Amino acid sequence: MSKPVLSAHFESRVPSDVRLAQMKYEEREVKPQEVINVGIGNVSLPTHPAMQKRMFNLGAPESPFSEGIVRYSTTAGLPECQDAFKNILKCEGFDTSKLFVQVTDGGSSAMELLLMGICGPAGSDERPLLVIDPAYTNYISFAERIGRKIVTVQRTLNDDGKFSLPEMSTIEETIKKHNPGGLLVIPYDNPTGQYFDFDTLKDLANLSVKYNMWMASDEAYRELFYEDGKELVSIWGITDEHVPGIEGRRISIETASKVWNACGLRIGALITDNAEFNNRSVAEYTANLCANVIGQYIFGALAHESKEDIENWAKEIKGYYKEQILKVYNGLKEQEPGLIVSSPDASIYSVIDVRNVVKPGFDAIDFVLYCAGKGAIDVDGASTTLLVAPMKGFYNVDKGEFNPGSTQFRISFVETPEKMAKVPELFVKLLREFEEQR
Repeated sequence: MSKPVLSAHFESRVPSDVRLAQMKYEEREVKPQEVINVGIGNVSLPTHPAMQKRMFNLGAPESPFSEGIVRYSTTAGLPECQDAFKNILKCEGFDTSKLFVQVTDGGSSAMELLLMGICGPAGSDERPLLVIDPAYTNYISFAERIGRKIVTVQRTLNDDGKFSLPEMSTIEETIKKHNPGGLLVIPYDNPTGQYFDFDTLKDLANLSVKYNMWMASDEAYRELFYEDGKELVSIWGITDEHVPGIEGRRISIETASKVWNACGLRIGALITDNAEFNNRSVAEYTANLCANVIGQYIFGALAHESKEDIENWAKEIKGYYKEQILKVYNGLKEQEPGLIVSSPDASIYSVIDVRNVVKPGFDAIDFVLYCAGKGAIDVDGASTTLLVAPMKGFYNVDKGEFNPGSTQFRISFVETPEKMAKVPELFVKLLREFEEQR
């Protein structure tokens, strides 16, 4: 009897690099006593107190769920939840008077809408999205899912741990060649931890206007930057005053997941200053009906927080991550000076490149699967393994081309400080163990 046939798309699917290690580990029959998972940005900190208050009191008289009824919201989201995203921006000094907010099921749904809204027809190479490699792997995955094209300009991780951006002239040549529909930036970058300063954003905005592109900014980590003297930057700080013509082509992707420590809430937003884009995006999203209404209500608490509270919360979170990132960065360099570790400038990620300390033929995915599937070392008397994300899927390279991610890994600073302190020793000893048996 013949079997039903999967689509070619499903047959080609493999797990996202940020989930690969965890899925392999779940299949492991004999598990070590402890596993430290820094392969995915699954934040473990408590969320904002105002959000906690609503979460713990869903049945309170003032809650819309007090009678156990959970109805749809409008597709664009609850006005209070929209106002929460605006309030955060307003408290950070940005003008929100002309912004349109669409609440989505996490930043991920916003990414997918972005691709559908600014790129050419499905299945074509027309008007692709231009991104800077390495880029968050979900953009690549969503583009493949909906048949849109991504083109890239590639950064290089130098031996000093700094990612070098391509020259603007190189980016401009790529634009001329591919005629992209939009340019994506992640100013506090996932996966590299790179920080894009105001002048860089301004230069990219000038290119967006010159070549009639949308400019999209993924601002999941907007408040998280660590170098003294740097300023908070955003696409909403680039106006016609700085780049004539940029207004009306700006889009940002927002999320409750990272700065607000609510990954599982699955609340994000697509914000724009273009009414037509907003109208069409909401129309597209009507098929989804609406985002999670309980999550919207919980996040909506931030609509009522003061400028002082928002600033203090961001300062506290930034201080926490800065301490963890510097400890791990210094620990990795102490354990193995030959490692290249990306400069700890922004976001909650670092990239580790092992190209100078491994034998030829090394493959990052093989090492990740080894750690998840059978690797373990003794740490403080307990057999322990480490889950990290291979970087190969963060580069948009053709088959047969060299992939810089072959020797690179992304680690997320999401485990407890006690567990994060073990990461340098774990990573280096597991790497040596893997190399000895290879």
